[in-house]
Amino acid sequence: MAGRPLGAASFVMNAIETIEQRQLRRGLPRFKAGDSVRVHFRVIEGTRSRVQVFEGIVIKRQGAGARETFTVRKQSFGVGVERTFPLHSPKIEKIEVVQIGDVSRAKLYYLREKVGKKARVRAKQQGAKLSSADVVDAAEEAPEEAPEAEEAAVEEPAAEASVEPGEPESVEAAVGAETDGPEAP
Repeated sequence: MAGRPLGAASFVMNAIETIEQRQLRRGLPRFKAGDSVRVHFRVIEGTRSRVQVFEGIVIKRQGAGARETFTVRKQSFGVGVERTFPLHSPKIEKIEVVQIGDVSRAKLYYLREKVGKKARVRAKQQGAKLSSADVVDAAEEAPEEAPEAEEAAVEEPAAEASVEPGEPESVEAAVGAETDGPEAP
């Protein structure tokens, strides 16, 4: 460190971080280890390119930022196949979350020894499929719909708030006024 100013190291690190931030993909779905995903990955063979779908269970996510990767495992003709994908790679067309798994571990290496039905992960949620394309579409539509919903919510309570001066404000007040008895605790 002799001969180099103290702030120079932090300047270099900040420059690297800003470059990495620009390379991160937006609109990726949330998923974790144990979730079943379908990864649409662009494969280039010679002069042609096609999209190959790899569907399986995420057994791990590791790294952070532009270097983050996730590993997907599936059984193909009785043989376990694992593939590691860079999360922010431009070759990934989209990621669909097929099923959310109910697991309490970050790494599911124990699935490597299991075959058949024993290699399954219990589902936490049954619902519509989530994909990275849907997340982007929802993000674009959400700001347009939100102000209309807020205006409707503001107008409705104002219409119900109009009470005649001689009427009780609630049902409980009307019942209590009719009985003329002591109030129940």
